[in-house]
Amino acid sequence: MSEATENKVHFDLANVHVAPLTLDLAEGTYNYGTPVRLLGAISMDLAAQGETVKLRADAMDYYTANSNNGYSGDLNIAMVPDWFRVEHLGNTISEKDKVLVENALKEGKPFAMLYEFLGDKNHRRHVLYNCTANRPNIKGENKDNQKQPDTEALTISSVPLPDGMVKASTTAETPQSVYDNWNKAVWIKDTTTSG
Repeated sequence: MSEATENKVHFDLANVHVAPLTLDLAEGTYNYGTPVRLLGAISMDLAAQGETVKLRADAMDYYTANSNNGYSGDLNIAMVPDWFRVEHLGNTISEKDKVLVENALKEGKPFAMLYEFLGDKNHRRHVLYNCTANRPNIKGENKDNQKQPDTEALTISSVPLPDGMVKASTTAETPQSVYDNWNKAVWIKDTTTSG
């Protein structure tokens, strides 16, 4: 890997897409629909979920293991669009009056979330494979500067797929064709691995 093409820093969240996930836990299979752009991404702060397990024996840490339970946190966006509320938060639109309805008995659907961070050399693209979102809080405030908009936050939970996959990211060596098509379809691991 060339040091000249590796990022030293990253900044600015951009290009967030979501792709519907169909998951069959009994069979351990999954597939994805076409990614759709989720406009207005402002920031994302997802914390790694898991714990370290230690077994003390012979007066030392005899066995240590770290679990990977995915990520959880907030995606802050300008405004959650109605299509996302219907597809992934379980809202419905009434047939006659076209009113958006939230119903506690309706569940949202999982999705993959694709996104990128801008870098000093290359923009690094990522995918979280198995996400769900909680509905945003209701808030609004009067401000002296009426041009400063309010924003909304989705709490995102990302958990492993049945085969253990959680996340994937492009590298400085990712082929250009894979990089260019990242947001057209969810990338699934190839048959080669290293490291």
